[in-house]
Amino acid sequence: MNQMTWLAPGSGLFAPVRVGPYLLANRVVMSAMTRRRADEADAPHALQAEYYAQRAAAGLMVTEGAQVSPQGKGYPGTPGIHSAAQIAGWRLTTEAVHRRGARIFLQLWHVGRVSHPLLQPDGALPVAPSALAAPGMAETPEGDKPFPVPHELDAAEIRNVIAQFVRAAENARLAGFDGVELHGGNGFLIDQFLRESSNRRTDAYGGSQTHRLRFLLELTDAVAAVWRPERVGVRVSPINPWGGMADSDPAGLFGKLAEALSLRDIAYLHVAETRTRRPMFNWARLRRRFRGIYIANGGFDRYRAEVALRSGRADLISFGRAFIANPDLVQRLRLGAKLQPADPAVYYGGGARGYTDYPSLTVAECEGLPRFDWRRAVMAELRRW
Repeated sequence: MNQMTWLAPGSGLFAPVRVGPYLLANRVVMSAMTRRRADEADAPHALQAEYYAQRAAAGLMVTEGAQVSPQGKGYPGTPGIHSAAQIAGWRLTTEAVHRRGARIFLQLWHVGRVSHPLLQPDGALPVAPSALAAPGMAETPEGDKPFPVPHELDAAEIRNVIAQFVRAAENARLAGFDGVELHGGNGFLIDQFLRESSNRRTDAYGGSQTHRLRFLLELTDAVAAVWRPERVGVRVSPINPWGGMADSDPAGLFGKLAEALSLRDIAYLHVAETRTRRPMFNWARLRRRFRGIYIANGGFDRYRAEVALRSGRADLISFGRAFIANPDLVQRLRLGAKLQPADPAVYYGGGARGYTDYPSLTVAECEGLPRFDWRRAVMAELRRW
């Protein structure tokens, strides 16, 4: 494929694309980001509706992770999707986003072992595939505490966790979402089943790569029975080490997962492409093993996004932190405008400050910007290769 083919019009960041049954206006995805502003009942409210509506120019939005049950909670202030109040709270968000013409998926979340009895029902231990404590500290109402040795799930308890995800998926439909994303990355429960460092089981859910994939694939099938596969996405982070995650063969493991998910015709595979030299990982090869919509995530700017899309390396690009301080990120990317920096001190918790109070570009600021020549920018990036 020559460079001019890579730059073919109609395949870039602002071209429409079909994901499942939905025709999206552009290929910008708002990635899930925990912001921890739920109320005391772990329910979202009007502030979340305003936050997501401000950013609804994205072709697709994925919410912050919503715990599928009280057992799935790992942080104060995170929203759930297992109660009537939570369903009603999320409906405020879906209605606000739909009024702006956007599509929004709910990310289904269970943290597994990276929790603490102070965050669990009746002070129970958090659960995991194996009785291995994660490194690091849990943030609890009583301050930071070491992660405890979790309770190892037995086969019946695994079926119960899958049932939690199914009920959450049903609740997401009641709340008006367009689909759901399974959070299979970042050291949380699904990731804990996938990787060797946290899964030492010897039954059908541990040992070989095929067995370690089983939990996620069973979850995907169960949730797809609620939503249909074309409305279910899966998010993974193959080499993110947070929470003590590691694997001797991530390329083999996640390549097999990509092929298995291809056969299920899911809406998309969303991959956090951690940018590091060690270990090296061939993201393009992983993309080739998934025969469906591939969303790439990982510190992309306009240049890198255009290169990835126009080379066929990805179908959509998701942005995380850039959306925090730039509610008009899509417009800024389109114009080549400077991005506002976010304040890390107000990433989590609190109210409107650092959440819904970041300004958008004014008309005068838009008119004063030089014309952005993305073709020249992308060609310069390609020459650097």
